[in-house]
Amino acid sequence: MRRTIAVTVTVATICLGLAACNPAPTGASKASATADSPTPDDASEGSTATLPNLVGKGLQSAQDAAQAAGFYGLDSHDALGRGRMQILDRDWKVCSQKPSPGNASTSDTIDLGAVKLSEACPRADQGAVEQPKATDTMPNLRGKSVKVARQAMESGASIIVKDVTGQGRFVVMESNWKVCTQNPVAGAKYSGQPVTFGATKFDEDCY
Repeated sequence: MRRTIAVTVTVATICLGLAACNPAPTGASKASATADSPTPDDASEGSTATLPNLVGKGLQSAQDAAQAAGFYGLDSHDALGRGRMQILDRDWKVCSQKPSPGNASTSDTIDLGAVKLSEACPRADQGAVEQPKATDTMPNLRGKSVKVARQAMESGASIIVKDVTGQGRFVVMESNWKVCTQNPVAGAKYSGQPVTFGATKFDEDCY
């Protein structure tokens, strides 16, 4: 019992000694340490650089050029407005960019509108325009991709998609299919009833 008490007292004495030799930093020293260590946001705030013209480049090359110029916030979208994802950047080319080329803040997000290499750029970036949304009136979704049409409806909407060619094909990649028919029709009252889209692939004519 005496040995246990002696060891406890010795350990307590050592701990007190260490605390006295290494006191916790005061509020002033904490503030000084914080002030001396700039955050990444502080370092980049107010920085500007010249954003190059990225239109016409392959998407991957455009992103590399933007980063080389000091812009690291990068985004891209389908310039045809079909809602496709740019999974393999090398398969896409840039049709539009925002901000435009020139002096810009390096904290800006560079948004690139792109199409696949085999596609022509649209006259206007369809992915940059506001897409229709269903409210109490059904919007006109003909010509839109099935993916965009589905996004136009409320999240809990009951939606049926049918192949209008009569071939009974499954609509798997909805961004590759366009809406040919819709029920309810555009302008009709919408109050949560099931919606049916008749669709075909984009390279096919609506029947």
